[in-house]
Amino acid sequence: MYIIVFREGILSFHFRGTPHPQNVRRRIKQLKDYISVTSDWISYALIDDITDAFGPLIQGIEYEVDSIDELVLILKDTDQSDMLRRIGTCRKKVMGLLRLMGNKADVVKGLAKRCNENWSVAPKSDIGLYLSDIQDHLITMTQNLNHYEKILSRSHSNYLAQISIEMTDANNQINDVLSKLTALGTVLIPMNLVTGLWGMNVHVPGQDVQEPGNYTWFISIIGGLVGFGIIGSWLTYKLVRNS
Repeated sequence: MYIIVFREGILSFHFRGTPHPQNVRRRIKQLKDYISVTSDWISYALIDDITDAFGPLIQGIEYEVDSIDELVLILKDTDQSDMLRRIGTCRKKVMGLLRLMGNKADVVKGLAKRCNENWSVAPKSDIGLYLSDIQDHLITMTQNLNHYEKILSRSHSNYLAQISIEMTDANNQINDVLSKLTALGTVLIPMNLVTGLWGMNVHVPGQDVQEPGNYTWFISIIGGLVGFGIIGSWLTYKLVRNS
């Protein structure tokens, strides 16, 4: 909004419909019996109403920032997928408001400074006090937004750190399972080698025995494999337990 202040009135230009002029007219109707309504006061009222319009937005951001800061480290896995989107959306709102309010405090400060000059068209000194109050309000809101940005940045870092920790835990679990499977394979592969030899065209122990029902070699080999498996499993269990 652009405002041109004359002695007997003001002109305001805006690019779309805005409720601020209507709010100022309503305020004039309520206070016309208590104050002297001048063009300077109307310009102050417009600036004050525009500044107050940022209040609900900043308050909503405050609630969202507090919620994110509390939930970022305690959410369950099923709820964490939405947290990054919430952080990004809230940071986008904060940066947008910081961009809009970046130079408004300086503009109001310059306008309040004009109130102390002795020009005939300069605003009255009491309007300067009102403008100084608006300037303090703008500075406070800007500081709050900067504080919220720091909290969101910290929450973002905490979120990424938590994701990294969870990925590390998952990798450790996978490595633990793979180590157990490797130990199991270390026991089974030699047994598979021995049994695989029976299917090859090589001399098998006991194949020359002609006595029917004599399974001495078979039972001995199977018993040896079972014993090797038991000993290997016990050694693997001890190794895994100690590690």
